[in-house]
Amino acid sequence: MALKIRKLVSYVEEVRIEGGKDAERPVTTVLVAAVVKNPWAGRDFVEDLQPEIRAYASDLGALIVEKLTTTIGGADKIEAYGKAAVVGGAGEIEHASAMIHTLRFGNHFREAVNAKSYLSFTNKRGGQNTSIQVPMMHKDDEGQRSHYITAEFAISDAPLDDEIVIVLGAADGGRVHPRIGNRYLDLEAIAAEKAAQQG
Repeated sequence: MALKIRKLVSYVEEVRIEGGKDAERPVTTVLVAAVVKNPWAGRDFVEDLQPEIRAYASDLGALIVEKLTTTIGGADKIEAYGKAAVVGGAGEIEHASAMIHTLRFGNHFREAVNAKSYLSFTNKRGGQNTSIQVPMMHKDDEGQRSHYITAEFAISDAPLDDEIVIVLGAADGGRVHPRIGNRYLDLEAIAAEKAAQQG
């Protein structure tokens, strides 16, 4: 039996000005969500979630990745990426986690963008119009703070109690005017301070 997908929802944001200053180039963020019937809702406690994960996660990942990469203009444009899931009130947080925390789901995205970093994530329970946050980081270097971005949106009629909203997010750049450096500069500065204190 196929996973019931009620609808796909896309959110696109293009930032042109931040802090009153024009961007050197606009940064586009795209989120694509699948609103799906929770395959475990309405059942007694399910001990083994693997049969449904094996049945649905891979196809769902492939579908969302295809829609996302098309919307942003190609996988080669993606610099930052992340994922999220929100389960409705009749489900468990574990049901949200089950669909996104599996190689069957995430590998479609990692392979499409040839990524080295892990997919940052959120998973939670919520009702219709709940805020959905998708944290992202640089696809190849989690130390690049310029690409620590959280995109946020909501779907007015989802998730219903027996649904899960599964989301992938991507951006074609980092924050518009990053000025805080990266983790490696911090490590160098700390090492230099320690050396000066010891010297």
